[in-house]
Amino acid sequence: MPKIFGLFSIPDPLKSAASPSDLKKRLDWGEPALTIVDIRSRAAFNESHITGAASIPDAVLVEGVSASLELERDIYVYGDNDEQSSAAAHRLREAGYQSVAELRGGLPAWKAIKGSVETSGMSAA
Repeated sequence: MPKIFGLFSIPDPLKSAASPSDLKKRLDWGEPALTIVDIRSRAAFNESHITGAASIPDAVLVEGVSASLELERDIYVYGDNDEQSSAAAHRLREAGYQSVAELRGGLPAWKAIKGSVETSGMSAA
């Protein structure tokens, strides 16, 4: 990870497949210019999701993102499994979004690194 003046670490640029650690570094850096999209069902989202994620179910993904995000926005996508996340990221790229990363391992991998989650209306670390 590059450093400013040799002191502060700067997160790496967006990759097409990102690890939970990649996303956490960007969030810890305080970088607001990104959106996390949870493509799982609304019920799964309501049960538990990455803090700050937007629920845009897979069936309406492109329409939902197009209605609310600019093409230049960095987008992290996660679903029920890596294959679903990869397919969703591919569809977004085909729709013109070039800064899209599939979050490898999804919510379980995020929880494994102690990433912040919201569960049934409550935040948990």
